Amino acid sequence: MSVNRAAIIAEARAWVGTPYRHQASLKGIGCDCLGLVRGVWRALYGREPEATPPYAPDWAEATAIESLAEAARRHMTEIASSELAPGDLLLFRWRTRFPAKHAAIVTAPDLMVHAHDGAAVAEVAIAPWWRRRLAYAFRFPDVID
Repeated sequence: MSVNRAAIIAEARAWVGTPYRHQASLKGIGCDCLGLVRGVWRALYGREPEATPPYAPDWAEATAIESLAEAARRHMTEIASSELAPGDLLLFRWRTRFPAKHAAIVTAPDLMVHAHDGAAVAEVAIAPWWRRRLAYAFRFPDVID
C-alpha cells in the first residue's frame, strides 16, 4: 500500500492541540511523541507493526540502547538528514551520550509536528537547536510524492 506525503502531513497536523500524555496515543485525548507517530501510522497503514512495551519517561537516560531508532529501522527506511522531506520521521537525542528519545514528523522544509512534556502537540520550526540534536531520519514505508 502506497502512502502519499500529503496524507502523512495532514494526519500529523490533525494531532495539533492534543494534550501531552506519557505513553498515550489518542488524537484529541492525549499522546507523547511516540504516541503521535503511532497514531499517524495507524491512520495511514492500519494496525501498528509491533506492540510498544511500557517505558518510563527517563528510559533513555537509564539505558544505552537505541531502542527507538532500532524499532524505526525495522519498519521504515533510514535516510540521511540531507534527504529530509515533508512526511519523514525525525529522532532527536537530548544529550550526545544518550540514545535518541524524541520523535517528530516533518511537515514542511523547516517545520515539524511533535509532542513534548508539558505542552500540547504543536507544529514548530526545525530551528538550529533541533538540528543540532537530530540523530536519525526515516522515511515511512511505500511513500509516494
